[in-house]
Amino acid sequence: MPASDALEDVKREEAAARRRSLRPLVVFWPYLARYRAMLAVTLVALLMAAGATLAVPMAVRRMIDLGFSAENAAFIDQYFAMMLAVGLVLAVSSAARFYCVNWLGERLVADLRRDVFAHLTRLSPAFFEKTHSGEVMSRLTADTTQMKTAVGVAASQTLRNFVLMVGAVAMMIITSAKLSALVLVAIPVIVLPLVAYGRSVRQLSRRAQDTLADASAYAAENLAAVRTMQAFTHERSAVGRFTGAVERSFDAARERMRARAGLTALAIFLVFGSIIGILWYGAQEVLAGTMSGGRLGQFVLYAALAAAAMGELSQVWGEIQQAVGAAERLSELLNARSAIASPEKPKALPKPAEGRIAFENVSFSYPSRTDVIALDGISFKVEPGETLAIVGPSGSGKSTIFSLLLRFYDPDAGEVRVDGVPANEADLDELRCRMALVPQETALFAETVAGNIRYGAPGASEEAVREASRAALADTFVSDLPQGYDTELGERGATLSGGQRQRLAIARAVLRNAPILLLDEATSALDTESEKLVQAALDHVMEGRTTLVIAHRLSTVLRADRILVLSGGRIVEQGTHRSLMEKGGVYARLAELQFDVSAEV
Repeated sequence: MPASDALEDVKREEAAARRRSLRPLVVFWPYLARYRAMLAVTLVALLMAAGATLAVPMAVRRMIDLGFSAENAAFIDQYFAMMLAVGLVLAVSSAARFYCVNWLGERLVADLRRDVFAHLTRLSPAFFEKTHSGEVMSRLTADTTQMKTAVGVAASQTLRNFVLMVGAVAMMIITSAKLSALVLVAIPVIVLPLVAYGRSVRQLSRRAQDTLADASAYAAENLAAVRTMQAFTHERSAVGRFTGAVERSFDAARERMRARAGLTALAIFLVFGSIIGILWYGAQEVLAGTMSGGRLGQFVLYAALAAAAMGELSQVWGEIQQAVGAAERLSELLNARSAIASPEKPKALPKPAEGRIAFENVSFSYPSRTDVIALDGISFKVEPGETLAIVGPSGSGKSTIFSLLLRFYDPDAGEVRVDGVPANEADLDELRCRMALVPQETALFAETVAGNIRYGAPGASEEAVREASRAALADTFVSDLPQGYDTELGERGATLSGGQRQRLAIARAVLRNAPILLLDEATSALDTESEKLVQAALDHVMEGRTTLVIAHRLSTVLRADRILVLSGGRIVEQGTHRSLMEKGGVYARLAELQFDVSAEV
């Protein structure tokens, strides 16, 4: 990014920061509004605790002015008993408040994480091309935790201290209007600097969260490719770069902490400096006989409560500013809209499914590479039950056809049809349920073997899972695992070989039992013997299904009814293996380079 653009971004961010208040937090009010009963209990407990605290100075005043004499000994006993009861109310209500606000905080985080993750699962691949996965995970974990802190601690303390401050100020006015007037004059002197200072803290908090996200993103990316990192002895370089990212995060956090410390110091000095000055004036009133010692004592306690509450508010304000930054980042995530979604009134796909596919003059460029044409005006049809092999050099657009068919993207021009219905006019889930994909890079998850196969059909029975595994010739090696189908796989299935992972992916596709089968180099990771066995299984699975095969191996191509040859995003040839070989064009040259022609022809 050019320096001028970066400077403009900074200026816009600063302008936005000046306009922002607590509005980003208000967006998440509906999450709390679901639990009105718990909110009501929390409010009652908070008010009871505040009321009990505010009752103490009144009892102190009565004891000072009326109780210190022999004839009022019983009176003192009653007041101490009453204060003990007040302490019990304070203890019970404080415990109830603590439980309720933390329950609300944990509940908010659980609901928020669920909704953010659900929203992320519906975003198109175009979003993840532009957004780093580590950045997304940082928002899903660290920012939601910050929201829990805001609700479970900051919001509760803010409300508690605000009630105490308002109550204490009200009682100060009742106790002595003259001294209270001096306090009220001092409040703007205290509050205005704090508000101004708080804005800089908010900006620094956002910067600290962003730098932490950068560090997390780099760590996640490298740990996900730990074998590649170690194979290229990149550990030292990776540690160096991550250390730099962590240090930048620390520097940003240090600036934030320094600003918060300054904010706290300023708040405490202004509050207590003002209170001390006002109390000196009150002491002169007592000496002059215009105010009793008990009344001054009551005023002192209320002033101390107000000062303590205001001091707590200044500290909590920093937490709230961090929560505002987290709320903004989460809002950005939740407000991200996918260009790929089901239409409001989708067209119904015919039932039973036919498996008919048509591309009509389709052109497409990836959103992240708009200057590169991935597909350029291609048209072809696949009839139900037909097997179409797609071949071509790398970057010719083979995988892009699968992406458009699954509607990960919409074409820039032209139309993709499935069973006669335009893909962008059908219900997205119903469309994708008609297809089963075996990708070149198998995606396995850190769960059981059965759970990974059942990913193709979550409600499938144990017997259906085993049958799909047998069809993919995976049952033999699965049975040899320590717990068989209940064996927990490592992350990304790292405990299995490439061929084993591929066979589980095939089993997953078999279990899905979809009318359209998409094979992206489905046998590429297998040795020759396993390939022949799995190909035989695939031949059985492909019967009666429309199958599109991206292939580099001749054994796969020979079984296709028709071959589509792509180059530069265009269809340059199509036909059978024999007809294309006789033509001596692109396909024939690819066959000579990539296929063992002499052994197969």
